[in-house]
Amino acid sequence: MTEPTPRPAPKVGAGVCDLLRQFRSDEGLADRYAARCLDKTRVVEPRLKAFEYLPTDVKRRPGPLSGIPVAIKDIIATSDMPTTNGSAVYRDHVPERDAWVVERLRNLGATIFGKTVTTEFAWRHPGPTVNPWNPEHTPGGSSSGSAAAVAAGLVPLALGSQTLGSVIRPAAFNGIVGLKPSYGAIPRIGVHPLSPSLDHVGFFARRVDDVALALSLIAGTSDGDVHGRPLPAFQIDPAQGVAPLAKPRIGIVRFAKFSRAEPEQQKVLDASIERLRSAGAVLEDLALADLDEINWTAISTIMLCEGAAIYSDLVARFPDRTSDVLKKHVETGKTKTAIEYLHAKAAQEKRRAALATDMKGFDALLTLPAFGEAPRGLAWTGDAEYCAPWTFVGAPAVTLPAGFGKNGLPLGIQIVGRYHEDLHVLRVAKWVETVLDFDPGVPGIVG
Repeated sequence: MTEPTPRPAPKVGAGVCDLLRQFRSDEGLADRYAARCLDKTRVVEPRLKAFEYLPTDVKRRPGPLSGIPVAIKDIIATSDMPTTNGSAVYRDHVPERDAWVVERLRNLGATIFGKTVTTEFAWRHPGPTVNPWNPEHTPGGSSSGSAAAVAAGLVPLALGSQTLGSVIRPAAFNGIVGLKPSYGAIPRIGVHPLSPSLDHVGFFARRVDDVALALSLIAGTSDGDVHGRPLPAFQIDPAQGVAPLAKPRIGIVRFAKFSRAEPEQQKVLDASIERLRSAGAVLEDLALADLDEINWTAISTIMLCEGAAIYSDLVARFPDRTSDVLKKHVETGKTKTAIEYLHAKAAQEKRRAALATDMKGFDALLTLPAFGEAPRGLAWTGDAEYCAPWTFVGAPAVTLPAGFGKNGLPLGIQIVGRYHEDLHVLRVAKWVETVLDFDPGVPGIVG
């Protein structure tokens, strides 16, 4: 009796939901998939440099994410792998316990697929990861390795974090989908902090269905995270995905800084608007001038003050193992007064509450995720000013690939929802994704 012919490996860049559908009919494929991802990663990694650490065990576990390799940003604790936080101070550090979100992933059956490169403590001192579309350009930060690994098709899902723009911007630079959920939707226990009033855990994947499924399974609360804000529960069937919200009403937010965006980025936004209108959506300009005026100053104050409180002792103890960038962050934070911090926190709560009123009559907002393509070189990970407003108020945000720039690098768009209406904005994003029907493919670094 002849053995059945094994099914071919899933295509490079297959998404989570697509993989789970294939695994249902072929458990052998699920057994082999993570091992194939590991083999492929070992080939690509010398050029991409996306990982700090690769797993030694990719054995499949039971659960709704069984067979799915998930890469973990290296500020998120793993008890069986080093967690360096992108810092020489923690070079050999192996935590005693998994972060809450890693434990959750293990319980869901996911394969914890190594630790991805982050900037130092998720701030601005970059690691060695390159953009898989062009290694002369940054992949963005601080979730550099997670975004690059998903874009290169090495894993279908990766964890990142965002304090300013560290999920949305790298997703745009790498031509993939990024989701920053509402503030507090995922407990941050075991995630090294940069600014507790702003830190979010988020996801990178290839399709809206994939990040929606991840959030539906992972969102939760814990007594150990005082900033937790439980989301309304929802379920996503991998066979069906998210139900798109057809013909939504969308507010177009350009902000005063729009003229600074690269011409190709402006054209991608304008072309997306026309496609959505032609498909029946209603799109109208929305200024949000108050948020535009206040958010950057206030978010910077919060982040600097909280960062200084967290890192001043570390910088003092390890001056030879901390970067000048982190030292400057601490020094600047110490110049801020208590009244400045309290004013910024008050502004944050006021603008978060006002967003629902600002968005009255709209299902979501449409804006830029970045000013254009990923910058050349690895020293600068890009400007986060188009991400900061939504981090500041804790609103859910999704970035979608939507085109290419003059250098052949991906460009995206960003869709934003009301605080705690994550499923609603994902439904809008799914409809937009379907209408635009844009797939940038997998960059040549894999070939």
